[in-house]
Amino acid sequence: MSDEEWEIVEKIFEELEPYTTGRPRSSDLREILNAIFYLNKTGCPWRYLPNDFPSYKLVNYYYNK
Repeated sequence: MSDEEWEIVEKIFEELEPYTTGRPRSSDLREILNAIFYLNKTGCPWRYLPNDFPSYKLVNYYYNK
C-alpha cells in the first residue's frame, strides 16, 4: 500500500476505531491491512501467511472485525 493510499485509509480507521483506552497497540494497522490484501491476492490459507506480516491470528481478528 502506497503512502498516499495509507493517508486516506488511516483517516477511516481513526474515525471507526478511536484509540483512547486500553493497552497500546503493538502491531501496525498498515501491516495488518497489507497482510489482508496479500491473502486476498494470493488466495493462500491463513496459516501460511509469511512471517514478514503479523501473526495470522491477529490478521484474522482484524479481518473479521
